[in-house]
Formats: sequence, structure tokens, C-alpha cells
Amino acid sequence: MSLEHGPVSGGPRAAVAAAHRGSDAARLVESLAVELAGEKIDLPSFPDVAIRVRKALSNDDVLVENVVRMVSAEPALAARLLQLSNSAALNATGKRFTDLRTAISRIGFNMARSATIAFAMSQLRRAEAYKGLEAPMAELWDHSAHVAAVSLVIAKRFARINADEALLAGLLQSVGKLYLLTRAARFPALLADVGAYQRIVAEWHGRVAQAILRNWEMADEIVTAVAACENAEREHEGTTDLCDVLAVGNAVAVLGPDPRAEEMLFLGMPAARRMKMDAAACGAALAESHNEIQSLRQALGS
Repeated sequence: MSLEHGPVSGGPRAAVAAAHRGSDAARLVESLAVELAGEKIDLPSFPDVAIRVRKALSNDDVLVENVVRMVSAEPALAARLLQLSNSAALNATGKRFTDLRTAISRIGFNMARSATIAFAMSQLRRAEAYKGLEAPMAELWDHSAHVAAVSLVIAKRFARINADEALLAGLLQSVGKLYLLTRAARFPALLADVGAYQRIVAEWHGRVAQAILRNWEMADEIVTAVAACENAEREHEGTTDLCDVLAVGNAVAVLGPDPRAEEMLFLGMPAARRMKMDAAACGAALAESHNEIQSLRQALGS
């Protein structure tokens, strides 16, 4: 990737500013290369309780009582899990759960792990170290929560894919971009140069995401889906896979909550064709799942 800037009009001050942005870009890229070359890469400022719960829930033999004890140590996380268990997407009966043990048992460990990761990622925008970046972090997280909710619906309606896994992949599809934003916080001049920053994001966020997810010991299917979901022309043999669901989930989320049929250009994507989606079926599914999607987004902190 070329990080050089061409001639900049505006006199010596503009030239100095352009040179500064260029050097900032080079320093950020150099630091990313070093971090990726290391053994582990992780998001900064993760709450300790989220790390403990995430690790505990990766063990199939963990007892629900132990999880409840860990989650109870962070009231905001406990509230998030209760809210998720009572969302329209996961509680079709409408009977409200009020105790944490029942809530975790109801949604299952996989969904509880997803909610814990969502909680930790959404907390980054409240960290003192990223003061001034609240807006881009919130925008990034809102999009992730939207993709996650839509992906869950698509998995249930159009694919034989585990819906919990689709939701988790949706939450994680921006993890590389979130990491880059935390690193770029040290270079405000670079962040102000949207074009230069976005070029770095486009080149690096996929590799960063893979490194983080492998460090978190995520399933290979999730790592692959997150890495490849932006390839709209991706072809593969066999039936619909998680990457297909995530690719379509991303495309739908970009269109907003109520896309019109003429906006659904993503239906020409190989992923959508594999799911035999058309505008009528997609529109109906989104309309019927509107409350489900909105309740999930809210429960995930969007």
C-alpha cells in the first residue's frame, strides 16, 4: 500500500500537515506489522470480568452456577444478559425472566458468550483512553449489532446455519476495524485524513480480525466468515455457509431498517443466490422480524 501523498496546495502549512499525516500513517502501519508478528493480539481495555466469562464459557463442562457468580460481579453485564434473555428474538413466550441463572440457562452458553463479548466491545467507547472517539466507535458498534441481528434472522429464515453462531459472527465482523480505531487514536491528524485512514483499514482490518479471533480461540468457521464476508463475488461449492449469511447480513444492514425492493442489489450476490433469496421473500422476512431485530440490537447495546 502506498502511503505517499501527492502535492498539496495551500502553502507551507498545508504541506507540513500532509507530511505529518503521511508519517503518522507509516508509524501506524509499522506498529500493526509488529503487533501482528507477535504471538497474541487483543483488543485493549477489555473488562476483566468479560475475559473470565469468555474463557469459562469456552469450556463445555463449566457449571452455570460458576458463570452466574462471575457475571454477577459486573452489574452492567448481568443487566445485558437479562435484557437479551427477555428480547423478542429469544423469548417468544413473553414471560419475563428476572433472575440471572434462569436467563443464562434460557439463552444458553453460546449466546451468553456472544452477549459478554458484545458488552466488552461496546464498553470501549466509554474508556477514558478513547475520549473524543465516542462517535465513530458508537457508529461502528451500532453497525455490528445491526449486522448481528440481521444475520441471526437470515440464518433462521434462509439457511441451515446455527443462528447463535451467525449472531456471534455478526458481532465480530468489525473487530479488526475497532482495533484499528483504538490504535489510530494516537494519531489524530491521520484520523482527520479520512482517505488515508480508510486505505489502512481496508488493507489491515481483515488480518487484524483473524489474529484477534484466533487468540480468542474462536471456531474456524467464524474466523473464515469474518475474513471473507466483504468479498461480494465469493464463490464456493456446496451449500450456504456462515460467510454467505454474514455477507448478506452486512449488505442488508447497510440499507437501513426498511430497504425497498429496488435497493436490494445484493440479491445478485452469489451468497444471496445460494440462499434462493428474492426481493419479496427478503422484504417479508425483514418486516416480520422487525421487532426481533430491533430488540436484539437494543439488547446488544446498539
